[in-house]
Formats: sequence, C-alpha cells, structure tokens
Amino acid sequence: MSKEQENTEKLFYTISEVAALFDVNASLIRFWEKEFPAIKPSTNKKGNRLYTKKEIELIRKIYELVKEKGFTLLGAKEQLKTNKTKINSSNVKNEVINNLNDIKQKLIELKDQLK
Repeated sequence: MSKEQENTEKLFYTISEVAALFDVNASLIRFWEKEFPAIKPSTNKKGNRLYTKKEIELIRKIYELVKEKGFTLLGAKEQLKTNKTKINSSNVKNEVINNLNDIKQKLIELKDQLK
C-alpha cells in the first residue's frame, strides 16, 4: 500500500462500520435514522446503507446527547434544533437547580398567601 493510499480517507462507511465506531448495534443506527430525518444515508446497488462523515458526525452528536448525557430522543431533537449540543452537563445541572429554586420560591409565596 502506498503512502498516498494510506492518507486517503474513506468517503462512505457501512452501517456496521458506523455501529462499531459507537459500539452499538446496527439496529440502533437504523432506529435513529427513522427518528432523526437529517440522517439520510445513500445506498449502493445492493441496498446497503452508506454514511458520509457529515452523517457520522450527526450520529456522534445524537450518541453524546442520548447515551452519554441521558437526553430523551425528544430532548436530543430539541438540542439539535437549537444547536446547543455543546452544553456541558454542569450547565444543565445548574439550570435545573435554578428552575427548581424558582418553583420552590413561588410555592412558598403561594403558601404564605393562603394563610
């Protein structure tokens, strides 16, 4: 194999290669295709799915949101729509804590009004 061939990157990846990248079953990748319309692999003459680097990057973002950060599919869809995929988990926790504190304060105010 020449040095030029080694440096050439693939343009398309099969579903089994993509599944192996994320250590998941191919069925999960197919499921995400149905849930996230932006994942649109092309197919070859045999009907095998072929994924581009762009699609793999989208799958990587979905994997990060769903598998690593614990988002629901609906939550992941919303994050992808608003391009907030770079939020770190401590910011999410802080936001939840702040929202809960606001709710607590409003409940205390309602309780005082009822007295």
